[in-house]
Amino acid sequence: MVKLRYSSGNILSPYVHKIGVLALGSHLENHGAALPIDTDSKIAAYIALQASLRTGTAFLGILYAATEYSYVKHGVHLEPLELVERQLKPTLRTAKKCLQLEKIILINGHGGNVPIIDYLKDVEEDLGLHISFNNRIVEIEGPHAGTGELSMGEFLGITDHKRLEEHCNVGKYPEFCMIGLEEARKADDGIDRGAREAEGKYIRVDPELGKSLLEEAIGDVVKDIKSLIEV
Repeated sequence: MVKLRYSSGNILSPYVHKIGVLALGSHLENHGAALPIDTDSKIAAYIALQASLRTGTAFLGILYAATEYSYVKHGVHLEPLELVERQLKPTLRTAKKCLQLEKIILINGHGGNVPIIDYLKDVEEDLGLHISFNNRIVEIEGPHAGTGELSMGEFLGITDHKRLEEHCNVGKYPEFCMIGLEEARKADDGIDRGAREAEGKYIRVDPELGKSLLEEAIGDVVKDIKSLIEV
């Protein structure tokens, strides 16, 4: 058998090859007129890939499905348990077997995926993996399809400037900062607070803001990777 050179290349430590990063996003979710429906997936994948490039961890790509809170209706999603059992667990099982991984960082770019945290302990026990959940970009990006995501989209090249005015038409795009999603606003104080803050305000698109948000999220993942190496 070939002896693998785990110490080769620009890596933090040979142990990084035991750690994998998997992006979680949402591929089928409305983001107004100026952003594509897979915005969350593209953002999460970028963060995961950059963290992998900067540390040497195994880049596992992105999960092809997502979940969502029942009161947020702006996309096509699975139930949390279905996502975990039919999508996440088989993906991690294959990654562990093929790459001999011991630890996984899930890099989440879609707030609706947060409920799967409740199932991760069972997944860890079933697969014999240590699993971390990094939610930093969701925590700092601001309201859905608002200034933060538009700015990150601008940096990544996915924001359509020609449709910015249309983007803010809540009657046509109720998911813009979730202003028009009444059920979600009634069910979640955080969603309502973000919607109220965005109502009647000018939405700016700032690539430097987008870059800084992405860099903060990448840095947070790199910090998690370093912590796993030290354990």
